[in-house]
Amino acid sequence: MGRAYQNRKESMAKTSDQKARVYSKHARVIYVTAKQGGIDPDGNLALRSAIDRAKRDQVPAHVIDKAIDKAKGGSGEDFAPARYEGFGPGGCMVIVDCLTDNPNRTIGDVRVCFTKTKAKLGTPGSVSHSFDHSAIFVFPGNDEEAALEALMMADVEVEDIECEDGKITVFAPHTEFAKVRQALTEAFEGIEFEVEEIQFVPKETASIPADDEPMFEKFLDMLNDVEDVQKVYHNAG
Repeated sequence: MGRAYQNRKESMAKTSDQKARVYSKHARVIYVTAKQGGIDPDGNLALRSAIDRAKRDQVPAHVIDKAIDKAKGGSGEDFAPARYEGFGPGGCMVIVDCLTDNPNRTIGDVRVCFTKTKAKLGTPGSVSHSFDHSAIFVFPGNDEEAALEALMMADVEVEDIECEDGKITVFAPHTEFAKVRQALTEAFEGIEFEVEEIQFVPKETASIPADDEPMFEKFLDMLNDVEDVQKVYHNAG
């Protein structure tokens, strides 16, 4: 219980540039998921989830519609996922997930973030073994047992379930994402997820030395400013 995960809900962007970066990252995910699985959110669960996350981060409807229209055309950029692992300031473990149409550019941009903050870019698998790749759902509620029963009835493999401050959090293997969402949606009418995404959850967290905290914050800010970077996970407690 009490597993640490990072709710990636973006804070309100302070400048138009920051907003544009947030919008661009969401639009890229929507474009890719629509291109891969179809433009109908009812038939493409990944697209529906991507649209819901964008709306929660206050991405304008015209940005969402433009990304879907772009996918409808069938042409355009060919983005592919890229994942980088390493050790950030203070020795924390870091996983950086990207969507890129130019891997050479992306690895170069990510490497700069590491080198300029005295962090170390590692090899694939160097830290991911210390994280669980989990589907995470957070929604309002107090009946933890009812949620667990609904998931069990749907034959979902549940890693953990928590209830705190009027919110239920479900952890499941990332491969169970669609089954979890469907089971909860059918069991609880009108359910609205505050979080519904796949994340790397650290098996254990570690404290960063106070002297390294400013550099760690700079490191995260630099990574989030890279357009190709979608998500950054770490085990800093």
